[in-house]
Formats: sequence, structure tokens, C-alpha cells
Amino acid sequence: MSLTGVPSKSRWRDVEAPSLEELEQLAEEAFAGLPDSFRALCQGLVIKVEDFPTDEVLDELGAETPFDLLGLFHGIGRAQGGAVAQTGQMPNMVFLYRRPILDYWAENEETLGDVVTHVLVHEIGHHFGLSDDDMEAIEDRAN
Repeated sequence: MSLTGVPSKSRWRDVEAPSLEELEQLAEEAFAGLPDSFRALCQGLVIKVEDFPTDEVLDELGAETPFDLLGLFHGIGRAQGGAVAQTGQMPNMVFLYRRPILDYWAENEETLGDVVTHVLVHEIGHHFGLSDDDMEAIEDRAN
């Protein structure tokens, strides 16, 4: 209700949850805002947004519900023997899971862009052997 006692129109009234494509665009923008040195580790990285992880991924990781996993890095990081693609090797990919991300966002006091940036940095960072402190510094330097 407004100060005049008349109900005000909520700015959320006509807002819809972002689609897969919109969240993918947000992720690409978040990635572009990361420090150049971090993005250089990820040459050729593909960012893919899906509603939920597959049942196979959930089983492999021992997740109890599809909402347990916000994202997943799939590929070969420097910590696993080099990031240079071999013949026939699929590109490194980060999967972001839209519904778990939106659920997390609704439960916390962060912007959706900050949540997406955090998931991206952590999925990439863990696979490249970065510490939590390193990843926090990268997030702090993101645009």
C-alpha cells in the first residue's frame, strides 16, 4: 500500500521468470564481465542452460533432489591435465540449471546476476584448481 492509502501496483506484477534463453544470455554477459585472465583459462568454453540436471548427473553426484545442483562443469580443466583440446574432444562446458538457480535466488538476498556469476566462477574455478579465496577475488573483480 502507498502512503496515500491507495494500493500501489507492484513492479513484480507483470514480471516473468527468465526463460532458458534469457538466463543463458545473462550467463554470457556475466562471463564477459569476468577478469580477462580468468576468461583466458576458458577459451572455447560453452555455457549451456537447462531447467534441471539429468537423472544420470544427479545419480552420479549423489544429489537428493534436482534442486541440489545449481551448475556443473563438464570437460578437462588444467587441474586434470591441461585445457588444450585434443582431437575429437568435446569443448569444455558449464551447465547452469535454471530452476535450482531461481529457487536459490528466491531464498537469498542476492541479485540474479550475482547468483549466476557466482555459479559460473565456482564451476569453472573448481575445475581449474582455484581456491575459494581465489574465486571470491575473481567475483569481486567482475563487472
